[in-house]
Amino acid sequence: QELSRRRQFLREHAAPFSAFLTDSFGRQHSYLRISLTEKCNLRCQYCMPEEGVPLTPKANLLTTEEILTLARLFVKEGIDKIRLTGGEPLIRPDVVDIVAQLQRLEGLRTIGVTTNGINLTRLLPQLQKAGLSAINISLDTLVPAKFEFIVRRKGFHKVMEGIHKAIELGYNPVKVNCVVMRGLNEDELLDFAALTEGLPLDVRFIEYMPFDGNKWNFKKMVSYKEMLDTIRQQWPELEKLPEEESSTAKAFRIPGFQGQISFITSMSEHFCGTCNRLRITADGNLKVCLFGNSEVSLRDHLRAGASEQELLRIIGAAVGRKKRQHAGMFSISQMKNRPMILIELFLMSHDSPPANPSISSWDPLHVQGLRPRMSFSSQMVTLWKGCRVPQALLLAQQRLGSGCFQRHYTSRADSDANSKCLSPGSWAPAAPSGPQLTSEQLTHVDSEGRAAMVDVGRKPDTERAAVASAVVLLGPVAFKLVQRNQLKKGDALVVAQLAGIQAAKVTSQLIPLCHHVALSHVQVQLELDSTRHAVRIQASCRARGPTGVEMEALTSAAVAALSLYDMCKAVSRDIVLEEIKLISKTGGQRGDFHRA
Repeated sequence: QELSRRRQFLREHAAPFSAFLTDSFGRQHSYLRISLTEKCNLRCQYCMPEEGVPLTPKANLLTTEEILTLARLFVKEGIDKIRLTGGEPLIRPDVVDIVAQLQRLEGLRTIGVTTNGINLTRLLPQLQKAGLSAINISLDTLVPAKFEFIVRRKGFHKVMEGIHKAIELGYNPVKVNCVVMRGLNEDELLDFAALTEGLPLDVRFIEYMPFDGNKWNFKKMVSYKEMLDTIRQQWPELEKLPEEESSTAKAFRIPGFQGQISFITSMSEHFCGTCNRLRITADGNLKVCLFGNSEVSLRDHLRAGASEQELLRIIGAAVGRKKRQHAGMFSISQMKNRPMILIELFLMSHDSPPANPSISSWDPLHVQGLRPRMSFSSQMVTLWKGCRVPQALLLAQQRLGSGCFQRHYTSRADSDANSKCLSPGSWAPAAPSGPQLTSEQLTHVDSEGRAAMVDVGRKPDTERAAVASAVVLLGPVAFKLVQRNQLKKGDALVVAQLAGIQAAKVTSQLIPLCHHVALSHVQVQLELDSTRHAVRIQASCRARGPTGVEMEALTSAAVAALSLYDMCKAVSRDIVLEEIKLISKTGGQRGDFHRA
């Protein structure tokens, strides 16, 4: 109520907007994002280069007093919203004090933070008391194993607890930022949208954006319209919500759902015309455009003793030079700019396997197969309230006659709920069926013997399926560690599953003359063979189209096998990959194939 009265007073007594924060196109900049640190406790692939970034010496970073001095100046000129970013802002020791000091600034209506959520549960009660009024938490996947792959760190449970804490403390909506990347998490759009059924979330799907060192590729970007079409196929009644002034997001709501979804379309449909944002980096540089490479150092002028008016003239000149819109996505990808970590934005995290044996059998990959018809959101509400991880992995640990544990893993990337573990019977050779038509000519070379893709444009779309297998001979030492899940690198079988699924989806990028296939189903199964100290892998793929999916199945099995080698190579180099082969193929013009 006090905050509401304060906002009403400010609306009634608003001063004319500052000319220093108005650019040559009439855009009034009322929103300031301040990076508190360049450091982060995660290493997100789309945010930080794999080799890391050179950090600015501490002496060159803004001090707390300098941050507050600049904030006071901007608020005095008309900034009414400040968002604290990083790096990861919540690793700064005095972040709570900074929020409390900002809360005292007359005219500031909103204080927000964008965080990866790792430290949120511990700090949020203090931050709320200090005056934090808005929160964005980054969460790019509901598949726990993907977290560690993407961010190269652990911490999934902490992020889940942080989101739960924000809901518990009454933040509504709790904004969840999800950077969507093709081949990585675009298959989880429906699962994310389903979360809004029972939770006060605003799930914001963000187009993958190019920054220095994140190896941006146009093929990795999933456009807003493609995401929207995917969600509309599941929920045709999806309603568009009115757009707020200067909003970067296009918001939608599914009737009857508690929360909403939004799309941030920086690449496909820019919102430069209504941009009201300015940024101050941790080292004190003013950026008037996130994608621009021009910056001006406010820190240097501040430390040189510049007066308030001199600082305003410098700020006004920078704002005045702001362009009508940023360059196109392809130009941006070639532009020299800071890595995302050194500007600020969305971050995310990952989990470590639960220590409690009662929750040790979970499937981070099976989440991909969940759909709203399975009441996914209600499952997630229950899960989040308990701050636990989905336990959908068919991980059966049974004592065999030999006294060893037998571990079965199965994962699938479609919505088929009839998931089965591999059993010895499932590996029996299939009987041949259908005509066994082959060609005496190579199809991937032209009449002159040069490599060429097959033209499938005139071939009819049919249901295609393929199954491939591989065997990894680990040896007794590595086998025992995998069997007991005691490898220092983590759960080798889970990582191999994830690798196999990912490989199937990007086969055309790995095998030069393969066509891109929109897979409707991927399943990777692993079984421990104690008699051979081996892991047997079976990968199956399915799609509807003019070309087969045997290469996807073979690539999936091979990469899963390679991942097992990588997970175990520190223990033994005497690992053998063998029997990578096609088991069956159906749906092609040349008839079905089943290996005898």
